[in-house]
Amino acid sequence: MKKIKELLKKNLVFIAIFCVAAAMFIHGIFTSVGIYEPASTQAIDWGLSFGEKNVPPRGNVSAAELKKNNAFFIGDTEKKTIYLTFDAGYENGQTEKILDTLKKHNIKAAFFLVSHYIKSCPELVKRMVEDGHIVANHTSTHPDMSKIATLESFTEEINGLEKMYNELIGEPMPKFYRPPQGKFSEVNLEFAKQLGYTTVFWSLAYADWDTANQPSREYALDKLNSRIHNGAIVLLHSTSQTNAEILDELLTDWEKQGYIFGTLYDFEQQ
Repeated sequence: MKKIKELLKKNLVFIAIFCVAAAMFIHGIFTSVGIYEPASTQAIDWGLSFGEKNVPPRGNVSAAELKKNNAFFIGDTEKKTIYLTFDAGYENGQTEKILDTLKKHNIKAAFFLVSHYIKSCPELVKRMVEDGHIVANHTSTHPDMSKIATLESFTEEINGLEKMYNELIGEPMPKFYRPPQGKFSEVNLEFAKQLGYTTVFWSLAYADWDTANQPSREYALDKLNSRIHNGAIVLLHSTSQTNAEILDELLTDWEKQGYIFGTLYDFEQQ
């Protein structure tokens, strides 16, 4: 009887070791192909690295990795297409001029808005829609979304803005989302995808957001013209007086260079 117990004990140990090893092996295989690998909650600040003039930059997360969660920072780099986007947390008198310029060039842009903007400037929001622009989701309260790790909290930020838009415009909000300040996590991208959203970063921007320290016209034109590239998703802030003043000249320059302007709906087909 003692020998039988020892034999069973040895076999049980062997079976346990075998099961653990098998589980680790299977997990390794599934992890290598993206199965069972949980989305990371690690905070990421969206960033770009530029090289030669007018050459598309590299993002600190690759286009291929972003695309897994229906997120993009750049379009087709084989085509001379630009996607013009504006972030707007509040209104300070520049947007009407920007809209006039876009209308002059027959360009459709995307405006990423927060709830304060919709609440305080409903007529401008209506004009954006009437002029054919996309009004997109920049969250309700503009928080650091990388700190949001639950689907419930994420949904609250997104759906709150959707509801305000729907009540004002009478139709569903286009499903495009931009993380405030470019702060996000992998799990955020996964949440946005679950809610049917395309997450939109950018491949060209410049320091235009500080209304107390606006860049000069010359600096802005040089920076934007030297870095424009095929497939560029351009981020400008509609609060920038410089942007409002240079936009007509800037768009004329880009048109002369042979660029055309697409809309974010192009990314829904990718």
